Amino acid sequence: MAKVIFDTRFFIEHYYSGDQRILRKTKDEIRRNRGRFISSIVIHEIYWLTLGCEGHETAVLRADLLEKDFKVVNIDAEIARVSAELRRKYKLRLADSIIAATALVLKATCLSDDPHLESVREIRTKWI
Repeated sequence: MAKVIFDTRFFIEHYYSGDQRILRKTKDEIRRNRGRFISSIVIHEIYWLTLGCEGHETAVLRADLLEKDFKVVNIDAEIARVSAELRRKYKLRLADSIIAATALVLKATCLSDDPHLESVREIRTKWI
């Protein structure tokens, strides 16, 4: 089974795009991929964004759903070290380097349209 790590930008489109075509595509990606992973940093970013946009109750519900529907990968020592290497090499933001490192360690495709992640040659990215 192919592994896919979903980036925060995927969920921003999934939760906040008003375009029904985009929503259909994001739902299809979730259904199609059985090896669904997210980094714990994605929960942080989505929780934080949802707190500001929709409040505490929705943030809690959304985080709970992410934990239910995806395998959450915590930041361990290996991911931390790989993340630091990638962050330095590509001048990435911390969250992007953690997501890229998680994809690299898992040998997973990263589902993102983030140009910062697309620049990381060690990982494969794709978009909806």
